[in-house]
Amino acid sequence: MHRAGPPPPRLRALPRWAGVVTGVVAVCALVGGALTVRDLAFGRGGRPAAAGGTRSVGAAPPGSRLLPVASASASRPSPRSSSPRPTRAATRSPDPSAQAAPPAPATSASCAHPVFQTSDPAGGWTSGSYFVYNNMWNVSNYSVQQTLYACSYHDWYVVANMNNDSGDGAVKTYPNVHEDFGERAISSFHSISSTFAEQSPHRGIYEDAYDIWLNGVATSGSTEVMVWTENFGQSPSGSLQASASLGGRTYKVYRSGSYIAFVADTNFTSGTVNLLQVFDWIIGKGWIGPSSTLGQIDYGAELVSTGGSPATFSFTGFSIATS
Repeated sequence: MHRAGPPPPRLRALPRWAGVVTGVVAVCALVGGALTVRDLAFGRGGRPAAAGGTRSVGAAPPGSRLLPVASASASRPSPRSSSPRPTRAATRSPDPSAQAAPPAPATSASCAHPVFQTSDPAGGWTSGSYFVYNNMWNVSNYSVQQTLYACSYHDWYVVANMNNDSGDGAVKTYPNVHEDFGERAISSFHSISSTFAEQSPHRGIYEDAYDIWLNGVATSGSTEVMVWTENFGQSPSGSLQASASLGGRTYKVYRSGSYIAFVADTNFTSGTVNLLQVFDWIIGKGWIGPSSTLGQIDYGAELVSTGGSPATFSFTGFSIATS
């Protein structure tokens, strides 16, 4: 919705030399000029332009909503807004951003013509059985700009701009694509795997990761399981519990209450993750019960900082396969 511009300024009472002005106006009229008394009183271009003009992609101010350019649905809930996740502020590393790096372009090589875009903190789009979600869940106390552009659930990107000047290391946004599973019993699956590919700017503080909800979605009784595939300056909550070898990769496993994070020893930006193997490993540790359920599987990037300039995070090739 466009806001109406300010009312035009009232014409001031003309001074004694108004006759001269009137004469000038008359002369201009005779020679085909367009000068008016209002132009003389306030100058050309002195009035703010009326609202309602075309706004370029990504130019909306923080908190405004850019309507999708194609029909879309954003009816799904916003689970991250009520996330019970513990804070990880005390364990963050200093911002390793290369300050000399140029801003990333607001584009994606594969998604050149998005069918959906939003700068709404809770904006999202349904694509097949998936939901692509801007999810600016923790921005109220920070200066954050983020716009999501989507061609499909497996081809989308965000352009974000934020910093860690406060030094608290808080995660501010988690743009993601996810699928809901309606609390189906984990024991009823024969396989759960997910494939992804991402490209991140290597500037700021962030990690690309799966975020999975078991036994409810962001409720007081649910368990949050993360699988960090690429880490750039982040540290997980909790304490190191174990190392795990899963699907040919090794992970350090951290735990803090109902939060569990598998952090890859070596970053990988594409591949397939056997998620059922992850769940079975957790059940084997006794951290969740054998009757646990699957609520939601997300993949995206937790963003703390982009070094104070725009950065692009792109996601392609995403899918979830179950049997």
